[in-house]
Amino acid sequence: MSPFHLTRTLAEDATDAALRADVLRGLALPQGPDPARPGGTPALKTLPPKWFYDAHGSDLFEKITELPEYYPTRAEREILIARSGEIAAATGARTLVELGSGSSEKTRYLLDALSGLRTYVPVDVSESALTQAGHALIAERPGLDVHALIADFTAGLTLPDTPGPRLVAFLGGTIGNLLPAERAEFLTSVRSLLAPGDALLLGTDLVKDESVLVAAYDDKAGVTAEFNKNVLTVVNRELGADFDPDAFTHVALWDAKNEWIEMRLRAHRAQTVKIPALDLAVHFVEGEELRTEVSAKFREDGVGRELAAAGMTLTHWWTDEEARFALSLSTAH
Repeated sequence: MSPFHLTRTLAEDATDAALRADVLRGLALPQGPDPARPGGTPALKTLPPKWFYDAHGSDLFEKITELPEYYPTRAEREILIARSGEIAAATGARTLVELGSGSSEKTRYLLDALSGLRTYVPVDVSESALTQAGHALIAERPGLDVHALIADFTAGLTLPDTPGPRLVAFLGGTIGNLLPAERAEFLTSVRSLLAPGDALLLGTDLVKDESVLVAAYDDKAGVTAEFNKNVLTVVNRELGADFDPDAFTHVALWDAKNEWIEMRLRAHRAQTVKIPALDLAVHFVEGEELRTEVSAKFREDGVGRELAAAGMTLTHWWTDEEARFALSLSTAH
């Protein structure tokens, strides 16, 4: 059985430091009306979606993926089942690098198809998820070398020395959580990882009817609402804040101009939230919204342009039967 390697490139306190920085950046805003915003409403408060995913949030997201309204996970799995053989033939990858690997569940379709694969490099911030998935994979696949990286792939990445060609996979449509400038920076950093013959496999959710999109982020059972409010629980626990999740309502809306879904939390009443760890008091007026996620939706030509701007050429494009989701393959140019 091949060994399991684990390399930490994040400092032990990196997660705490990142949370503090994100909360300060997103919530420590000037109080009162902002003349630059419609109606002079306060500047939009924000928190990044990565803070949804503590243990409870991860469990909630697993439930979301099974909801009838939430199609992306099923659609992407459909493509992987149907097209992993073509992906393997097109890349001939001997190393698979997965960014934000989590449980590595969907990755198994690629691992099964890549007959010449020697090394799997899962990249995630969660040591427990990497360890659990890595040991399971080497038990299932004798001869596979798993070299896990505890790393933040949005902050630049150095990969271990592994055999090429390499296939870098970024699945799940997670790239949609990045704003356009962040996507450009991220794709450029991915391009820097690619040598001649390497490729990027990218998952993107596609533009579709607004009602389908909004329903996927505002399910009838209220699981997504609980998931959204969980970010407040995380800030309470980690920074000693006194958010009352019941004082906020989950909101999902479609921004047609930017072609993205936004998840927000709307304050029922005027309130002041104290965050002792940051010596911060955050004021909300009644009806004010806190944006917790942007989830961009894509079109094939737009994906091609963004990849080209980062120095990559789109070579393959696969969708599920209903054209709800896409996997694309690109190479460096």
